[in-house]
Amino acid sequence: MPDSTRRDFLQAAAGSAGLAVTLLPHMVAANSSPNSSAPNSSAPSPKPVTNPAAPSAAAPPQAEPQAPAQAAGGPKTQTPPAAQRPPIRRLGMIGLDTSHVPAFTRLFNQELADDPRLGGLRVVAGVKAGNPDFPLSRDRVDGFTREIEQLGVQIVPDIATLLTQVDGVLLQSVDGNQHLEQARPVLEAGVPLFIDKPLAASLPHAQEIARLADQHHVPWFTASSSRFTAGYPELRDNPDIGDILGCDTYSQSRAAPQHPDLFWYGIHGIDLLYSLLGAGCLRVTALQTPYTEQVTGHWREGRVGCYRSIREQTGKTGLGATVFGKQGIAHCNQYYDYSTLVLAIARFFLQRQSPIPAAEMLEVVTFMAAAEESKRRGGTPVELAEVAAAAAPPR
Repeated sequence: MPDSTRRDFLQAAAGSAGLAVTLLPHMVAANSSPNSSAPNSSAPSPKPVTNPAAPSAAAPPQAEPQAPAQAAGGPKTQTPPAAQRPPIRRLGMIGLDTSHVPAFTRLFNQELADDPRLGGLRVVAGVKAGNPDFPLSRDRVDGFTREIEQLGVQIVPDIATLLTQVDGVLLQSVDGNQHLEQARPVLEAGVPLFIDKPLAASLPHAQEIARLADQHHVPWFTASSSRFTAGYPELRDNPDIGDILGCDTYSQSRAAPQHPDLFWYGIHGIDLLYSLLGAGCLRVTALQTPYTEQVTGHWREGRVGCYRSIREQTGKTGLGATVFGKQGIAHCNQYYDYSTLVLAIARFFLQRQSPIPAAEMLEVVTFMAAAEESKRRGGTPVELAEVAAAAAPPR
């Protein structure tokens, strides 16, 4: 996608509510184990990244419908006002009911504590929160709370108290339906916010989070760890691959109460797909069977991205991506590495700037919502612009 086209799309959407891959001219697999969580230190260094993944400007444009426009009042910028601000050092967590809570806390406070890339960031306080009607929250929140207390984190009674003690917040609640309610006071207080997957359990809630962040000039960031796990970023902008013309990703899918099928766990493979193709999907077609969900997205200039969701306990699961470029094809199946996401979160807080454009983060949710609508209509194509316009953010 030419830079001007990509910029135009992002502006339109924004105005709305170690293992290194071995690359050859043909497909080669990156050897890894689903139980491995760290890059292979003996792997060769990845090739440098020089430009966002997209077809070259020389690719002939095709007549396509307009890119999706979210509901009015969506994110316009990720850049806060230029006023001098104190450095962020103290982090707080909201929602201590996911395994990411102790995992991220150990990385910030112990395992990566001496890494200069963390800039001295520490998790110092947390709000237990949780949802008694959501089993994965109700049955785990006490145990995870005890774990981070042992890591030196102070447990406070509510979000208002938390905001008096921290400079940045990680919203971790496992139930995406709680994210808007919990994000609102943080954004209204002007505190930079990372939101763990999913951004929200519905597109209207996601649009409202983006609108609030823009209204209050607060930097925000959401992503799956798949986007930053070593091996996948190296698939982008590599001369051995060339311009990426298409991509297939896959990940495990789990159903969760009161969440659309893809929102709670399919997000991992879909966020990975967007990390390689970027924003600009026009329409999706989705198919569901007892074993899988297959979502095909049509991007500008004829690029195609496919996501395969492998249903839990129906077959071998994992995480992987294959990219199809002008010069070569490459595959990576490295499993999730939380340390690379934590380093990205640290950069976000230290720089007060999301590594992903707001419009792209919101489009990921629009893509999933359009896939749900396509399934509801029996697998017919659904335009992302239609779904975005139909969603009405709550106020």
